[in-house]
Amino acid sequence: MRFQSYINGQWVVGSSEGVDENPSDLAAPVGAYGIVDAALTSQAVDAAAAAAPAWGLSNPQQRADILDAIGSEIIARRDELGRLLALEEGKTLGESIGEATRAGQIFKFFAGEALRIPGERLASTRPGVDVEITREPVGVVGIIAPWNFPLAIPAWKIAPALAYGNTVVFKPAEIVPGCAWAIAEIISRAGLPEGVFNMVLGAGRVVGQALVEHPKLDALTFTGSVGTGTALHRQAAARGLKIQMEMGGKNPLVVLADADLDKAVECAVNGAFFSTGQRCTASSRLIVEDGIHDAFVKRVQERLAQIKVGNPLDASVHIGPVASKAQLDTDLAYIRAGHEDGGQLLFGGEQVQCATEGHFLAPTLFAVEADHRIAREEIFGPVAAVLRARDYEHALALANDTEFGLCGGIVTTSLKYATHFKRSAQVGMVMVNLPTAGVDPHVPFGGRKGSSYGPREQGRYAVEFYTTVKTAYTAA
Repeated sequence: MRFQSYINGQWVVGSSEGVDENPSDLAAPVGAYGIVDAALTSQAVDAAAAAAPAWGLSNPQQRADILDAIGSEIIARRDELGRLLALEEGKTLGESIGEATRAGQIFKFFAGEALRIPGERLASTRPGVDVEITREPVGVVGIIAPWNFPLAIPAWKIAPALAYGNTVVFKPAEIVPGCAWAIAEIISRAGLPEGVFNMVLGAGRVVGQALVEHPKLDALTFTGSVGTGTALHRQAAARGLKIQMEMGGKNPLVVLADADLDKAVECAVNGAFFSTGQRCTASSRLIVEDGIHDAFVKRVQERLAQIKVGNPLDASVHIGPVASKAQLDTDLAYIRAGHEDGGQLLFGGEQVQCATEGHFLAPTLFAVEADHRIAREEIFGPVAAVLRARDYEHALALANDTEFGLCGGIVTTSLKYATHFKRSAQVGMVMVNLPTAGVDPHVPFGGRKGSSYGPREQGRYAVEFYTTVKTAYTAA
């Protein structure tokens, strides 16, 4: 199949063609996709800008009905969309169908939010004057989305943008054009005026750059790497562009000596290794109190030995492939770094041979020191580090000793320590007796320090980024 871009209500072939790889079977690609250039990207922004005034004044019920219809179709087709996601990105089929379901739910949630745009009416300090505070759309919103959640993350950016009356230019990651096309195809039939929603397929250095530099772009929401996010932030600051960024994490899971060992092991394995560890909320640092450390490590090793790596369409498989050759090379480089820095390999560390040629990697666990690279740098793969802590205070210090601050977790039966950790962890999200990976779509998502910049995503907090506030004074 050949996936195309969508610009101003029309499907666009593009100027060249790329291969949509299947990471589970390199001999059987998912399809091909047309690559657009900077000129076509500029056309997409121009189309969004032309459509913005009318869409910004559109009836909120119209927007709600359109978003609800999009969500309903995604949910109705979740098995089909989940299979495409599994083939293209490598998540297991169960995880992929779950993500498709979530994407549909997000659209339906923001259908409701389109009817609940907040505002205020206040008394003025001056007699005979009324004050109204309203929220209006920002205008043209650029969306740059990553490959690890190719249905859910675009949904939680596109849906609020449209709900609050903005127009959209969506640039997906290069390795998931099929999922992006599937979303765009559903949206294209939902009744939006031409130009309100646009989707462009291509390389970030060309398409993303053209998008960010376009003078008619009003806001940019980005999820991706720290390096790309930092560069985008500089560009946005130079021209006063409103920007929102999610850039990953190095998330700690603290396991205290009083923890339920079974629960601790399941939280660690799920959070660190499911979805092939390719989640910005993954538990990449397992910080374990001394009294339970050895027993915990032994049980995690036993649990990992039960994990099956393979084709994500196989119902018996727990972990699919790494999403791309580039990401696999990164994972293997960090495994080498683990050895070079003096870490102790506790499990895995090698590629897995399956019936088809693909990017399969065993879940990998190292015992490390806090200054080792794999304990400090985001890997974004099925590689986790175990650190030994003397006590709770030491564990908390290790948890906060990072440039990132997305998510943190603790496994404990102590209300005292759970309460203290929720208050003291320097992160945007805290999990108690749960995996760090796994969040609800109706509550705010985001972090602190180097993980995030700008207003939170998801839930009713999304209104902060996708609208601008206006204050109006009226004299009698």
